[in-house]
Amino acid sequence: MTTTVVPEAAQAARSFGPQQRYIPMLATLSLLVAMFSFGALRYENFGDPQVLLAILIDNSYLLVAAVGMTFVILTGGIDLSVGSVMALSTVMSASLVAKSNWNPILVIVVVLIMGVVIGTAMGVMIHYFDVQPFIATLAGMFLARGLCYVVSVDSIPISNGFYTYMAETNIPLGGLTIDFSVLIALALVAVAAYVLHLTRFGRSVYAVGGNQQSALLMGLPVGRVKVAVYAISGFCSALSGVLYTFYT
Repeated sequence: MTTTVVPEAAQAARSFGPQQRYIPMLATLSLLVAMFSFGALRYENFGDPQVLLAILIDNSYLLVAAVGMTFVILTGGIDLSVGSVMALSTVMSASLVAKSNWNPILVIVVVLIMGVVIGTAMGVMIHYFDVQPFIATLAGMFLARGLCYVVSVDSIPISNGFYTYMAETNIPLGGLTIDFSVLIALALVAVAAYVLHLTRFGRSVYAVGGNQQSALLMGLPVGRVKVAVYAISGFCSALSGVLYTFYT
């Protein structure tokens, strides 16, 4: 009978390991609390909770784009096309609603499908054609940017009732207010957190990002995961553009 002696340092690392993934989130939250506390002490009325909600309202579309980018970064990739796909989404929405008089719900569906298609195309280039993510997404960026100029080179005002309702409606929250964009962004964050931490796909995303070769040896669908995360990023970029259209 043999006895295995585990060093104390290894035991400590093993017991601390599962909690390490929460350190960046806790550090970010602590920094946010510290900055907000400093602003509340330094400036009058800065501590009003509505100020914090206003920051969320003004940046809800960025939060949506960040969700898509999170999936890509977790696999070790990068997506440079986010801003351009977002711009294409806004231009297409304005053109189809204001100029072609399309139904706004149909416009949003078409725009989201467009984002998924662009993201999927970049994912296919990266995995199946072995193109570096930087190059593939740079091509996607120039494609989306060029399509913006094809659709329109002028500003297009939107007076559609649905867009006006989504932009101007305030949702009461115990004396405070938020808008629909905040609800959509927070719902997407919740769904993304659930997918990444409690589903097989989420575990596969972490595995591919940790070591792609090991993920292949474990039998994980690396190709499908990589294509899927870029499709998700494209979807989030297009949705971010829709929310930015509401915001502007």
